[in-house]
Amino acid sequence: MKRRHTLAVLAVLAGLAAARTLVAAGKPSLNVYFQKTLTDTAYQKKVFDRVAKRWTMPASFPAVGKKTVVQAVISKDGKLASAYVSMESGSKAWDEAALAAVKSAAPFDPLPKDYAYRSVEVHFHVALVP
Repeated sequence: MKRRHTLAVLAVLAGLAAARTLVAAGKPSLNVYFQKTLTDTAYQKKVFDRVAKRWTMPASFPAVGKKTVVQAVISKDGKLASAYVSMESGSKAWDEAALAAVKSAAPFDPLPKDYAYRSVEVHFHVALVP
């Protein structure tokens, strides 16, 4: 029993050390860019918030200034038609976490009723910034 407790404490300490290293190196940043045809800022904020809530910090991260870009297409009904990493950060875990955040946030709210197109392209930029 004591050995398990010691291992658990060591795991927590390792996590704290990694978090301190991350804070010293930079912090995660999410920016979202919508196709110019969608100007509804309330809808854009909802999409941003849903993805931000799904973000989980991976065990490894890229160099400060590097980013992952996830390109996605949201259909009129809010379903995620496609999502893929179009720019890699140099950290496979970071790239996978960015893609997972977008995919797990779906489905989104339906596109605004007055939006004239069947879908909208969205770019999610997840970076480690100073």
